[in-house]
Amino acid sequence: MIKVQNISKSFRVSVRQAGFAQAIKALFSREYNIVHALDNISFDIKRGEMVGYIGPNGAGKSTTIKIMCGILRPDFGECIINDRVPWKDRKNHAREIGVVFGQRSQLWWDVPVIDSFELIRDIYRLDMVKYRKNLDALVEQLNIGEIIKTPARSLSLGQRMRCEIAASLLHSPDILFLDEPTIGLDAVSKIAVRQFIRKLNSEKKTTVILTTHDMQDIEALTERIILIGRGKILLDSDLQGLKERISTIKTLTVDYTGLAPSIKSGWTVITHREGHITIQFDSQKESVSEVIAQVSKNTAVRDISVNGISAEEMVAGLYTEYRI
Repeated sequence: MIKVQNISKSFRVSVRQAGFAQAIKALFSREYNIVHALDNISFDIKRGEMVGYIGPNGAGKSTTIKIMCGILRPDFGECIINDRVPWKDRKNHAREIGVVFGQRSQLWWDVPVIDSFELIRDIYRLDMVKYRKNLDALVEQLNIGEIIKTPARSLSLGQRMRCEIAASLLHSPDILFLDEPTIGLDAVSKIAVRQFIRKLNSEKKTTVILTTHDMQDIEALTERIILIGRGKILLDSDLQGLKERISTIKTLTVDYTGLAPSIKSGWTVITHREGHITIQFDSQKESVSEVIAQVSKNTAVRDISVNGISAEEMVAGLYTEYRI
C-alpha cells in the first residue's frame, strides 16, 4: 500500500550573524547551509497497519509525512502509495488520505464547525448521501453534536481536535496521517481520541501513520514503530518484540529509614533523596529477589515496588543507543 524507497531530501537554509551590519550585508550576499532532512530512507506499510513514526525534533518526521502527502517532492528516491506517486497526482491522492496536524487547523476560524464541514464536502465533491452518512457517524462517535454549530475559535483544544479528526475523515480516506493528534489534550480527551482511532482501524481497516512525542499514544495505538534520527531510519520493529527485548530492565523503588541501601556495580540510580531511592537493573544478570535481598540487607525498608521500563524510558534508551 505504501512503499518508500531510497528517499532523500535536502533544504538550503539562509544563515547570517547577529547585528545590523550583518543584516545589511545579507541583503546583497547571503550565506546558506544545506540541511539533509532525509538520507536514503526506505520502508513499507501494509493496508490496515497502525505505525508509530517517532524520533526527536528535527529528525525528518514531518518531511517524510509531507512527501507521502504529496506536498513535497524528494530530491531522490521513490514513493508509491496505492499505485500512485503522491506529488505527481496530488488531486486524486488527496481523495484517499486524511491528515491531522495537532498544531495546525483545517477548520475556518470564525465560522461554525458545520460550515467548515460543508466546505470540505464541496472541496472533495462528496455526494449528499455519503456526506450525511459519514457526518452522522462521526458526530456520534466523537461526541461533537453539541459543538458543531460553534465557531472553531470558541472551542477548547480538546473539542477542536475532535472536530479536526472528523474533518479529516468526512471523505472516508484509506490512510490517516496523524501528527501530534493529542498534543495539549486533557486525559479524558486523549482517551476518547485513542478509542476512536482504534475503532476506526478495527472496523474500516484504515491505515494509520502516527507521529508523536507522547509515548502513551504509541503504546495505546501502534503495533509497530519506525525510529528516525538525523534523517536516517535507525529501527523498524514490532513494538511488542521491542518491549520484550528491553523488558529485562526493571525499576526498583524503595522507601526506607536509617541507612541508605548500598549500590552495586551494574545498578543505575535514577533518583535518590533521603528516605527514597529508585534503582534500575538488568533482571537477566540479577533476579528481582536477589536485588531486593541486597537492598534490604542493611536497610530498614518501609515500602518497595518493582516495575518494568516505561514507554518513555524505552524510547529514551533507544535515543541514547543510537546517539540521537
